[in-house]
Amino acid sequence: MEIKKSELEIKAAIQIQKPIEQVFDAIVDPDKMSSYFISKSTGKMEEGKNLVWNFPEFVVDCPIRVGKIEENKYISYYWDGAEKRELFVEISFSEFENHSTIVTVTEKSMPNDEIGINWLKGNTEGWSNFLCCLKAYLDYGINLRKGSFDFKSDKK
Repeated sequence: MEIKKSELEIKAAIQIQKPIEQVFDAIVDPDKMSSYFISKSTGKMEEGKNLVWNFPEFVVDCPIRVGKIEENKYISYYWDGAEKRELFVEISFSEFENHSTIVTVTEKSMPNDEIGINWLKGNTEGWSNFLCCLKAYLDYGINLRKGSFDFKSDKK
């Protein structure tokens, strides 16, 4: 997907002190992902599958349309990222020193206008949170998300 200069995209990355196979599996396996990010999923992330994610704080179904998956290298999917627009998410994995893994998330794209800038601010925060939660879960066995967004919860 080519991005025009008038469009915005998000890119965030983090280093995790685990082998690439463990990091990849923590994202495609819904049981593992529910330990740090979602509350449940209708299935494992597999190429071409349509899934629904639920989040612990919000009463909303989040449809996911899985795109391409290359084991231990790449995951892509589409989701309703903002303003009822289907946005494209890519997650790439690369090995680094001492059997650690660099995880990079890119989300594309929104127009460079007020709506797009608000999306950029909110989802950049969201992807940073996702990566920090993934790292805390894999490196330290901690669920950082638990209780973190109760103040924003629809489930009061």
